[in-house]
Amino acid sequence: MIENINEVKSLIKAKELIEQDIYHNEDIGSFESLALIHKYIFDGVDPQAGKLRETNCIKEEMRFVSPLYLKEAVLAIEKMPQSTFDEIIEKYVEMNIAHPFNDGNGRSMRIWLNLILKKEIKQVIDYSQIEKMMFFQAMEKSIINTIDLKILLSSALTDQIEDVDIFIKGIYQSFFYEVYDFNRYTFEKYSK
Repeated sequence: MIENINEVKSLIKAKELIEQDIYHNEDIGSFESLALIHKYIFDGVDPQAGKLRETNCIKEEMRFVSPLYLKEAVLAIEKMPQSTFDEIIEKYVEMNIAHPFNDGNGRSMRIWLNLILKKEIKQVIDYSQIEKMMFFQAMEKSIINTIDLKILLSSALTDQIEDVDIFIKGIYQSFFYEVYDFNRYTFEKYSK
């Protein structure tokens, strides 16, 4: 049963973004590239899609960057190096700590991360190989130390960067991480 048709719409848009190679740009890794991904996925669902949040954000005792400093934070993060796996993961973690949008940060940033990895090191993460709880535990720890996250994500790296199914499975898993459990039948039913 679908609880929120808007979540299905955003899942469809995320899948479309990858299948049609809509976001294929040299500036991947910039905040603007992340904002464009977020806007594409959540446009029509969230009136703030692609825009920096203007309110404080707290999730399970984690307080994210204040909106007062958010613009400067994301601009500093986009200048971080991204030529190695370790650098890319550090950048991803910092963007997660900034948490630039009201909602949809994780789903947008995991696509952004894979596009950066694809461009820079010719590998992507097959998220279907990573269990939800392990991912979130590693993300929680990454605020202090990124080693567990790097080990977990590196174990799921693949060089099958042109395999659209790897990205699509990752999108399904990404939505599952955020508690949205869509099966292929449901997705196909609402994507027509």
